[in-house]
Amino acid sequence: MKFFLDSANIDEIKEIADLGLLDGVTTNPSLIAKEKAQKNFEKTIKEICKIVKGPVSAEVISTDYDGMIKEALKLSKIDKNVVIKLPMTPNGIKATNYLYKKKIKVNVTLIFSVSQAIIAAKAGAAYVSPFVGRLDDISSSGLDLISDLSEVFMNYGFHTEILVASIRNPIHLTESAKLGADVATLPYSVIMQLFNHPLTDSGITKFLNDWNKK
Repeated sequence: MKFFLDSANIDEIKEIADLGLLDGVTTNPSLIAKEKAQKNFEKTIKEICKIVKGPVSAEVISTDYDGMIKEALKLSKIDKNVVIKLPMTPNGIKATNYLYKKKIKVNVTLIFSVSQAIIAAKAGAAYVSPFVGRLDDISSSGLDLISDLSEVFMNYGFHTEILVASIRNPIHLTESAKLGADVATLPYSVIMQLFNHPLTDSGITKFLNDWNKK
């Protein structure tokens, strides 16, 4: 399973990259706004691409087809690893197919159903991003969606990768990995939680106490 960091914070990205865990990065308008980088969006994406040598998702903010294409072509020139992030809408899918024919990779975001993911895959998306946490928030099962997507994509041999998004805790990651998801994009806080276990902490304490006994 590939680990992407869901962040536009340069310090966070550098830290996870230094751990040797970073396969890529995903951003979105909210994350860019959190870093107050709207005016320096392209510069921020370029800086991220210098840190991580894997895919970096940069999302368009246009909702019309022509606007999406204009933004996508501009963003794709920043770096060869830029993946264009498009919303699951008719215009987004039309733009996905256009960019696929131009050999520009697309991550279709805000996926909440199998039918949406199938449409995106058929249009040529390199990634689909199902949001597990947001489904859980409305008393639906995000992990059931990952299970269904894994089955359907395997049935039909889709090359589109399942990129699990809106991961809220380590259980989301573990279960997604068991279900065969290709990628998990994780907030910094969740990646750091993956290191933690009380038995690890108590074991280190015991080893050090035994070592320091006179």
